[in-house]
Amino acid sequence: MSSGWHSLLVRIGERCAEYGGHADAEDHIETCFNSLLRDLHHQDNEILALLVQCAEELPHKDPLYGTLTGLINLENTDFVGRVVKQVHDNIQAALDSGNCNKLRILMRFLTTLMCSNVIAPVSLIEVFETLVSSAATTIDEDGGNPAWQPRADFYVFCILASLPWGGLELAERVPEDLERVLAGVEAYLTLRKRNAGSALSAFNIQEDGTESTGDQEDSLEGLWSRIQALMESGWRVESVPRPHLAFESRLVNGPSHEFGQLTCPDAPKLPPNATDVVLGKIKEEAEHLYPRRVGRLRIFPPAKTDETMSPIDRFVVEEYLLDVVFFLNGCRKECAAYMVGLPVPFRYEYLMAETVFSQLLLLPSPPFKLIYYTVVMVDLCKALPGAFPAVVAGAVRSLFAKVADMDVECRARLVQWLSHHLSNFQFVWPWEEWAHVLELPKWSPQRVFVQEVLEKEVRLSYWEKVKESLQSCPKLVDFLPPKNNTPAYKYEDRQAVSAEEYKLAAEILQMVRSKKTARDIQVYMEEKILPDHGQKMAIEIAVQTFLYIGSKSFTHTVGVLEKYGTVLSKLVGNSHAWQTVMVAAVAMFWKYSAQMTAIVIDRMMGYRIVSNLAIVAWVFSPENVNRFHTSHQVWEVLENAINKTNNRTADLKKDIGVAQKSVDAATTAVRSADSKVEAALAMVELAADDDAKARAKSKLEWATSAQKKAKDEESSAQESLEVKEALLQRALSEQEALFMAVYQNFATILTDRLSKPLPSTGGIKEETEAEKTEDPMAVDQDSTDGTDVGDKAESNGEGRNQKHASRKNNGVPSTDDLEAQEEQIWRKCALGYLKSITRHYATEVWQVMVRLDSEVLIDSVEPLVTQTVYSGLRRSC
Repeated sequence: MSSGWHSLLVRIGERCAEYGGHADAEDHIETCFNSLLRDLHHQDNEILALLVQCAEELPHKDPLYGTLTGLINLENTDFVGRVVKQVHDNIQAALDSGNCNKLRILMRFLTTLMCSNVIAPVSLIEVFETLVSSAATTIDEDGGNPAWQPRADFYVFCILASLPWGGLELAERVPEDLERVLAGVEAYLTLRKRNAGSALSAFNIQEDGTESTGDQEDSLEGLWSRIQALMESGWRVESVPRPHLAFESRLVNGPSHEFGQLTCPDAPKLPPNATDVVLGKIKEEAEHLYPRRVGRLRIFPPAKTDETMSPIDRFVVEEYLLDVVFFLNGCRKECAAYMVGLPVPFRYEYLMAETVFSQLLLLPSPPFKLIYYTVVMVDLCKALPGAFPAVVAGAVRSLFAKVADMDVECRARLVQWLSHHLSNFQFVWPWEEWAHVLELPKWSPQRVFVQEVLEKEVRLSYWEKVKESLQSCPKLVDFLPPKNNTPAYKYEDRQAVSAEEYKLAAEILQMVRSKKTARDIQVYMEEKILPDHGQKMAIEIAVQTFLYIGSKSFTHTVGVLEKYGTVLSKLVGNSHAWQTVMVAAVAMFWKYSAQMTAIVIDRMMGYRIVSNLAIVAWVFSPENVNRFHTSHQVWEVLENAINKTNNRTADLKKDIGVAQKSVDAATTAVRSADSKVEAALAMVELAADDDAKARAKSKLEWATSAQKKAKDEESSAQESLEVKEALLQRALSEQEALFMAVYQNFATILTDRLSKPLPSTGGIKEETEAEKTEDPMAVDQDSTDGTDVGDKAESNGEGRNQKHASRKNNGVPSTDDLEAQEEQIWRKCALGYLKSITRHYATEVWQVMVRLDSEVLIDSVEPLVTQTVYSGLRRSC
């Protein structure tokens, strides 16, 4: 392959004016065209593959690739015909497999091919009509499957999202056909169910714990309104390059290729008499295959992001940014370089930050792991050192100002991202700006946020380094966890426990240090501790002693658990109650280190020392319930338990698939061996003389031996499959029991707390209507620089209540006021975590929904609990 044309094709346009350079786009295209033309006759397959790959994976350059293809069409029609066929086949494959990104991008490329006269406008119109017809059929309640509306919405989105790249040409060349397509889209929008709601909003909880009732924009309707505005403005889009215009006089002479028909797959048929739960499962599957692409965040004032671009330009730039983030996820440096060099004639740093944050906080889950968005943000700060760091700082300030109204899952992600982001910049941050959190109650969301960030920073670095970064606000050192994650070994102080207990712990400690076997320690406990002091003391002594021995490092801890895990398992047996005591003992030992608490409990579950039900019981124990709103630690432990349970099930399903293939292969081998035995028997019967019969018998013996071996292997494979299937059934039962326990505990605790009236607020001022309806992401309009965005915003949502309370009693809020505010925060957090767990594990929750409806979400449960669960599932009440 010639490196010359390869490099030109990949880097086309990167130095032209549209991409921030000074070269001419026309010259770039001509140079690349001439280079390709020279090698086209003997490297056509390589050029075809790379051209289509570039169009798919560098989609912000599709107008350039479309123009380049149009020029090649003037010289080599057969090659471009193959390009068109390849695009057709790829679109059909994307339709069949549900590959959303490939379908969306290839539709854009197809539109640019139309602009360059490679395909006729009527061919593109036929593709649009195929998609809109499939969408309308899908949501038809009589002959379709409305539960698959996510796919129908996506098809219509692909049509609308292509129009900025070719709407003008369609309007000029086939106006009536375009009008017919748009009428079909409008008709579809009147038939579909609106998707607006707060379940997937990063800011969706009011101060009373109920969901926001504000009218939220449906993403498809929002795009439709932008296309209508674009149509009224004459289809002019500043952010879409139009290089084909420079070659229009030549491209018009090129032949147009037939694109061919596309076939949209039928939606799965609805089962007869499908229940609400069955429909919910089907819709969940459709939403998983066709997820929403972006959750738009308005972090900055409109003046920062919208004053220089129209709504459709904002959409196009967002598409550019999301495409780069998606397709260049394996090359972070290239990703950042392309993000800062998009072909748009205006600055877009603020929009770039909003787009990355929208992905980072996307619900129910972002397309990639959180660490990817962290490194992208870091590289963008390094690529634009004079502008982007200030924009990021402004975004953090704005988000921090509204952290009390933020979804709890998004808040946890923001904590994780910020701590990791700061670790890449020596933890430098103007901490004095957040010094006011020291004066807030311990349950204040802003105070908890700062404390969680600092705790995560210590995990990523070391205590002294983080302390050094707090020089501008030394008082925040109080928020750091104890230095060196000191364990709370209760037997270190002889005066803190009884003499007998201290003696027993010392003897166990000495036995471990003397490298006594697990059996020796087990016998000692059975003879010396259990009979006289009971199981609870035995568990506490064992946990404290073993963890103390392993407290030097994570590796030491794992080694101790592997060596003495059987002792712990024998102590608790299959009793969930005693296992809960053991989990509590671990948490007590590592009470100064949330990280080690989570790690040790997770390892114990992995070694089956404690069960997931015991962990759930500990999470919902009274001491933890009372700190639902002050620490993310218990939720981290619960999420680890749920993830490990789900991973076991997923791994077993994969193992069963492999085992089934082994059984099928073994069965095929047995059939083959049987055939060989039958053939050998026939040879014996047909043998004409003794020599022939001897040879036939020898072959029969070999075939019989091979047959026996094949049957043994088949039997072994079948036994292995049956064992794995039994393990899967056990894992599924454990998974179901886990979710039932989680929701039963949520229902019990929340019903008890929500049924009690709040303490009297003593006349706390109610919010005005303007305060209730203000944009949850609004920031101070007077801010003129990214460094002070949100500086003058209210400290947080509950801060308004604190301010109102402080205006009476000489500025000192009463105890009842503070208790009422804390209870409100607790309720918001508890309901928020209930929704978060439901939303995050929706697939698993739907599997047990029938039992939840009949056993947990019953009439005696507080209605807000049921509403929150249904909201997390996007299920109508």
